[in-house]
Amino acid sequence: MSALLSEPTVSAPEQRTPAPLRRRRARRGPARWIVLAAAAVFALLMLAPLLLLVLNAFKTGADYSAHGPLALPRHLSIEAFQQYLEIVDYPRALVNSVVISGLVAILGTALALITAYGIGIGRIRGRGLLLAVFLLATMLPQESLIYPLFYGAQATGLFNTVWSVVIVFTVLQAAFGTYLLSSVMSTIPESLLEAAALDGAGRFRILWSVVFPVLRPTLSVLVVFFFVWTWNEFYIPLVLLTDQSAQTVPIALATLQGQNSINLTALNAGSLLSLLPTLVFFLIFQRTLSRGVTAGAVK
Repeated sequence: MSALLSEPTVSAPEQRTPAPLRRRRARRGPARWIVLAAAAVFALLMLAPLLLLVLNAFKTGADYSAHGPLALPRHLSIEAFQQYLEIVDYPRALVNSVVISGLVAILGTALALITAYGIGIGRIRGRGLLLAVFLLATMLPQESLIYPLFYGAQATGLFNTVWSVVIVFTVLQAAFGTYLLSSVMSTIPESLLEAAALDGAGRFRILWSVVFPVLRPTLSVLVVFFFVWTWNEFYIPLVLLTDQSAQTVPIALATLQGQNSINLTALNAGSLLSLLPTLVFFLIFQRTLSRGVTAGAVK
C-alpha cells in the first residue's frame, strides 16, 4: 500500500503520450529556451533604433548637446515637438499623406485586379511579354522617370496637386500588382470558371463573384503594402509637390535640414510623428496582413 502511494501520479494526457515522445520533449526543453533568448536579443537589436529615436525626441537641445544621443534624458521635454510643429505644418502634411497613400492603395489594387483578370483569366496573346513589361516597370529607377513625369504634370495642369502623385504611383503600384495577381489567377481551376459561365454569369459577374472572393486575402495584402510603400516615397513627391500645402510627411520632415545645421532633437521628434501613423496602420491591419500572407499556404 505504501509503495503504491509513493508512486508519482501521471495526468491523463501524459499517459496517452508515448514515452519516447515525452523524452524527446524533455530534451528539447533547453533548446527552446536558447532559441527564445536568441529571439529576444534579436528583437532588442531591432528595437534599439526606435528606442534611441524616442529618447532623443523627448530631450532638449542643451541636453542632447551636453550628454549625446545615447544618454537618458535628464527630464522629459516636448520642446522638440513644439519646434517641429512650428517649422512644419504637420496636420496638413499628414492629411496629404493619408489621402495620397489611401487613394493609391485602393486605386492601384483595383487597377491591378482588372488588368490581371484579362491576363490571367482571359489568356490574351502575348501574355508573357506583357508580364515582362510590367516587371520591367517595377524595376526602373525613379530618376529615369522624373523628367517626363515633371513635364507631363506641368502640361496637364496637375503640378503641385496630390493627383499628380496619385496617378503616377497608382500606375507604378498597379504594375507590380498585375504581375503578382496574374500569376495567382492562372492557378484558379478552369472548371470553376466554366461552371459560372454555364450558369449564365458574364465576365464582370465572374470577376466579382468568383475571382474576387478567391483573391480577397491577396488583395488585402496589396492594399497594406501599397499604402506603406506610397507613404514612404520621397523623390517623386519632392519634385512634383513643391508647394508646402501639398507636401507629404516625408517631404515636410526633410525641410528640417538646413544648409549649415540640423535641429537633431526636432528631427527625432518629426521622425517619431512620421512613424506613428504607419505603426498604427500596421497594428489595425495586422490580422488582415497575417491572414493574407498565410492564405496561400493554408489552401
